Amino acid sequence: MTRILITLLAFGLAGTALAQGRPQTPERSCAANRQSVLANGAIVLGTGGYTYDRFVRDRSFCQFDEYADPAWVPARDTPQCFVGYRCKSGPFWND
Repeated sequence: MTRILITLLAFGLAGTALAQGRPQTPERSCAANRQSVLANGAIVLGTGGYTYDRFVRDRSFCQFDEYADPAWVPARDTPQCFVGYRCKSGPFWND
């Protein structure tokens, strides 16, 4: 009986996807948030509560039909911290 329980438990845990944590910008300094974007090139950051977005170092991390739009996020030490860019679709002048 114990063997069956262990086997079922192992399969249950193996089949469960654990949520991956993402850095939360309001909990970190502006410099730490900016450094994460610079070091990774592109990263998903939580911006408070259940909101998040993908931030990039420069246009090279966007798709060919996207442009890089400047992005600010809330940080522990400032309400508006420039961390890099968000990739936006469409021509720049129509946004």
